[in-house]
Amino acid sequence: MTYTVKRGDTLYGISNQFGVSVVDIMNLNNLKSTTLSIGQVLKIPSSSGSNPSNVFTYTVKQGDSLYNIARRYETTVDQIIKLNNLSSNLLSIGQKLLVPETDESVTSLPSYINYTVKRGDTLYSIAKKYNTSVNDILKDNNLNTTSLSLGQNLKIRTTGTTAIEECYGEEFIPPDNSITYTVKKGDSLWKIANQYNTSVDNIKLKNNLTSNNLSIGQILKI
Repeated sequence: MTYTVKRGDTLYGISNQFGVSVVDIMNLNNLKSTTLSIGQVLKIPSSSGSNPSNVFTYTVKQGDSLYNIARRYETTVDQIIKLNNLSSNLLSIGQKLLVPETDESVTSLPSYINYTVKRGDTLYSIAKKYNTSVNDILKDNNLNTTSLSLGQNLKIRTTGTTAIEECYGEEFIPPDNSITYTVKKGDSLWKIANQYNTSVDNIKLKNNLTSNNLSIGQILKI
């Protein structure tokens, strides 16, 4: 089945209309972004009734990785990479990611506090203190062992929740909120990325760069 894009269409709206997922439409049509053009012809996959068409935005926090985000929300690293057009597994704190929502009953996420490990602490004592479980602490911090280090930072679930910010309609396409930067003598992609709290890969992707070489006076989108 094919569909011709009309004014006002979004991938989310089309996926909802045909009961298929955004990810499947992107994969079938080899799309690298969620931007559509009027008159564009899309192949529509057959509806299986099991693929998610909903997504929500997730803000990357310290200690996050694509692996633990995918495991937490029961999706895959590949799906997150394709949905966000990522060129690598590197993440930046504060980065916004689109994550497939596989469980439609999920409407909120747990809230967390930061905890610094003190002398004598164990995962069991910390879990008991904050009314959570050892398994939740292990999962939320991507730990493979129960051993702790003095001064180690942990994310601990609290009894509160944080609402999921879902993306519908036009809001599914993130706005271009980049700034322009003029390369100066001594600049490097690493230095610029560090200055603006982004990553080298994000700058290269935004500017279609194939190497790390810069020229004085070059204009970059950050």
